[in-house]
Amino acid sequence: MRFIRSTIAAGVLCLSLFGLCSCDSSPEAKSARYIDKGKKLLAKNDAPRAILQFQNAVRATPRNAEAHYQLATAFLAAADAGRAVGSLRTALGLNPKHRAAELALAKLMAQVDERDILQDAQQRLQALLQDSPDDAEALHTLALTELKLGELTDALKNLDRAVSVEPQSVAIAATLAEAKLQQRDVHGAEEVLKRAVQASPKSTAAVVALGQFYFGQARLPEAGQQFRQALSMDPNDFTALFGLGMVEYQAGRKTEAEQIFSKLSRGTAKAVQGSLAAFLFQEGRSDEAVRELERLAKSDPADRRARTWLVNAYLSTGRNSDAEKLLAQALKKNRKDLEALLLRGEMAIMAQNFNQAESDLNRVVQLQPTAPAVHYVLARLYKARKEDARYRQALAKALEINPYMVKVRVELADAFVASQLAQSALDTLDSAPASQKNLLVFIVARNWALWAKGEMAEMRKGIDQGLAAGKSPDLLVQDGLWKLRSGNVAGARSALESALNINPGDIRALAALRQATTQQKQSSTGLREIKEYAAKQSKSAAVQEFLGETLAAEGLHSEARQAFLTAKAADPRDVSSDLSLVQLDVADSNLADAEHRLVDLLSSHGENATARLWLGNLQEMKGDHSAALQNFRKSVQMDSGNAQALNNLAYLLSEEGNNQDEALKYAQRAVEMVPDRPAYCDTLGWVLYRKGLYSQAIQYLQRAAGDKSRAVWTYHLAMAYAKSGDLARGRTVFQAAWKQDPKSPLAKQAQDVVKGN
Repeated sequence: MRFIRSTIAAGVLCLSLFGLCSCDSSPEAKSARYIDKGKKLLAKNDAPRAILQFQNAVRATPRNAEAHYQLATAFLAAADAGRAVGSLRTALGLNPKHRAAELALAKLMAQVDERDILQDAQQRLQALLQDSPDDAEALHTLALTELKLGELTDALKNLDRAVSVEPQSVAIAATLAEAKLQQRDVHGAEEVLKRAVQASPKSTAAVVALGQFYFGQARLPEAGQQFRQALSMDPNDFTALFGLGMVEYQAGRKTEAEQIFSKLSRGTAKAVQGSLAAFLFQEGRSDEAVRELERLAKSDPADRRARTWLVNAYLSTGRNSDAEKLLAQALKKNRKDLEALLLRGEMAIMAQNFNQAESDLNRVVQLQPTAPAVHYVLARLYKARKEDARYRQALAKALEINPYMVKVRVELADAFVASQLAQSALDTLDSAPASQKNLLVFIVARNWALWAKGEMAEMRKGIDQGLAAGKSPDLLVQDGLWKLRSGNVAGARSALESALNINPGDIRALAALRQATTQQKQSSTGLREIKEYAAKQSKSAAVQEFLGETLAAEGLHSEARQAFLTAKAADPRDVSSDLSLVQLDVADSNLADAEHRLVDLLSSHGENATARLWLGNLQEMKGDHSAALQNFRKSVQMDSGNAQALNNLAYLLSEEGNNQDEALKYAQRAVEMVPDRPAYCDTLGWVLYRKGLYSQAIQYLQRAAGDKSRAVWTYHLAMAYAKSGDLARGRTVFQAAWKQDPKSPLAKQAQDVVKGN
């Protein structure tokens, strides 16, 4: 209350002033002012500042349903649906008859794919329509909900009602047209959109919608006519201009299309500014496309979408260093740039620089722990490291945050299948939203889970369900494998050949065909077929790689080498063929060639943790311990999750560097990651032995010596027993090692130790 310094005793004046001040400073008045300011900010598309104003209104009047509703509208403008739902529910809790809040909540609920939520939205909308049966927005939203629920007849009725109420609404007409297309009523869909144009003759949106319909029906002349009409009404309508560009491109008039896309690239509509670059990439003009994206990124450094386009363009053209430089500059300006951190993390995974990837991705998790995208990229990191449990956990976390990510759900199910956890895969899929269960990708994933579990009858139903909707390579491969297991080899071959006709690079189908010939005891015939097929697919790196692996498995190294070289020529950026050639070099005892090939690979393709590890192994084999140690270090620096690199580094540090403390750190990490690998247990036990920690060493050396493939592990255990004071056991174990390999270089040293020398 304003304090009035006055000596006037007139009560009327004081009362009037008091009343005026009370009204002006009441919580309700403050709330109203905040709401008014928030609405003005929303009108200017300034959602963040509008949110602050509406939050002030809520603080002033916590039980004001309107304030909570307005806050929800600001959250929606900021694309924060989660907090919008919370505010709407609060508003309705305070005022169950707040119609606008009820409608807004129902519209949000109608956007999801969960059947229970959709049915709840349907009931809310039906209740709203009982009071206002001609509410076009409610009718439209109800129809959208019914379409998702598969209630097409009811949806069409409600859309017809909505159109009759608001014939000028392009959004309602477009939904009705889409519903009629679901009925395969193309003529009816066209008539709906034509009537929308007639009802709103000055609406470019209606004309564009009709043009988009014609484009979708491949009626290019009519589509072009509509887009040109829209542009005559509004030359700056970017949706019409983009549509016309697509018409020209599809019609083969590429010069005209390029001119249109060039105009869009210099316009103000961010959504279509990349259309020229996309056109140039499609035409094979990659250098021009990159320059165009560089121009876009430079013209608006704050446009992160343009920056992401440019990073992807750099990567697709092999300019990885330019992509790294661009992201480094962005992060120098803003260490909390989530998009830049995520992109750099993805790039680091591709380069096998897993430590850098983990650092960037963990930073994103700290800044935005509820972003499903970062957990999905983390899953890719763990997959690359072959950390299967963490890979599945990261996928599950992304799915927990957003249960509607069907791609993640399918990948998690596939990961369970790969880990022989078929029931977990089925549980993951069966808990999906109902609307996802008829998707082809979902059916395919469930079939693989059923295959892994051996439920052949149920899998057959799934295959037939999928094939009824359309043939895909996945389903045909499943059909082929199912028939192979059922003994129908001819039917299997037919299905697999059909899969290859659709996707000539489908290695699964090739492998299954090879299995079919083996099942018929026609191994040589199968190899000949693969050779003939690969000869027709010389440009497919995947097919050539498969041929090389098949030939190598048959001992045909010379032919396998040629296949890998062909694969390398087909995709020079893929290092897998180089690594396969290295393995052949080693198998043929061409260690110098293998080393040279790895050095060339690192020079031409940049850092690669696997190549570094293998190079270190080769250098260790020829006794170049210093070079090997350096490469093992680099491999660990790139990927601290590579157990083999950790183990090799630990062993060399212990044996050649005599650095037991550092060696212990790496050896312990390797055993933590792979506790049952005898070689890793031996390394850790031997490092502990050399540190004089004999009792601790024994527990790990016992694990290693349980595997009788290496006498040196048994000698190590014998020495540890002796040094711990148990000479009798040490001598017994020494005798066992002596029987395994009396010529071992370690035999004399071990003999002296167990004798007590």
